[in-house]
Amino acid sequence: MNHEVITQSVQQLTEMDALQRMFNRESQVFRMPNEKVLAEIVDTARDIIFPYHYGDTPVYNDTLTYYIGVRVDRLSRRLREQIEIALEFEHDACPELQEKADQIAEQFIASLPELRRLLTTDVIAAYNGDPAAKSHGEIISCYPVIKALTNYRMAHQLLLLGVPLIPRMLTEMAHSETGIDIHPGAQIGESFTIDHGTGVVIGETCIIGNNVKLYQGVTLGARSFPLDDNGNPIKGIARHPILEDNVIVYANSTILGRITIGRGATIGGNIWVTHDVPAGESVVQGHCTPTKKL
Repeated sequence: MNHEVITQSVQQLTEMDALQRMFNRESQVFRMPNEKVLAEIVDTARDIIFPYHYGDTPVYNDTLTYYIGVRVDRLSRRLREQIEIALEFEHDACPELQEKADQIAEQFIASLPELRRLLTTDVIAAYNGDPAAKSHGEIISCYPVIKALTNYRMAHQLLLLGVPLIPRMLTEMAHSETGIDIHPGAQIGESFTIDHGTGVVIGETCIIGNNVKLYQGVTLGARSFPLDDNGNPIKGIARHPILEDNVIVYANSTILGRITIGRGATIGGNIWVTHDVPAGESVVQGHCTPTKKL
């Protein structure tokens, strides 16, 4: 191997002008949240929220307080570290960031009981919506929707608390694990479920009410991207659908744009929807007339 080639490549790879293009500000030090540590945080949170279904040790009622306490302490410490790193991505390191990371981690720990309540409604919705399900334990342990929603509900809470990067990393981890892609910015009510789940996409500005059910392959996406004067997509505008309470969307349907699917409406399979659907209405494909058997 020619050492001059190696030296030249190293010089080119370490040029600051090229490196700076990958970041949104100038800095002398760059750190990013660690995906392996975030995976540990998710596993710990799942174990706290569903203590009889995750984890690698038996759980006994008379030691449950100790069991949860140890894991909450571990979660708090690891999460605080990663939040501080994420905050440094947008701001130079300083003592104030450490204090802010402490506060956010504390607020997140305080939200765990509500996260469990919400996820319990999701478990019940998945169980009631699937005749093949034998128990709530089976839903928690086996169904991809609960894994995806655990990551999403954690990520959404962290996003509300002002944490950069980590919320999107958590939902993309779930996307890789389950095939369910939920942006952490989406607003999803309680008793939400996705049957099967593979290929579902829920965009950043979606608003989903209570008791909504999706099937595999559903896309809740944007129809178009308004551009600024420089031809770049305008960020932060509402561009994804609103699904009101008690909506059902069957497999492989695509709903695009800032439209409203009214309360109790049903969207059949393989439908392309770009206009509002009134409450209680069903949208289905036309039925083909079967041919006679010869």
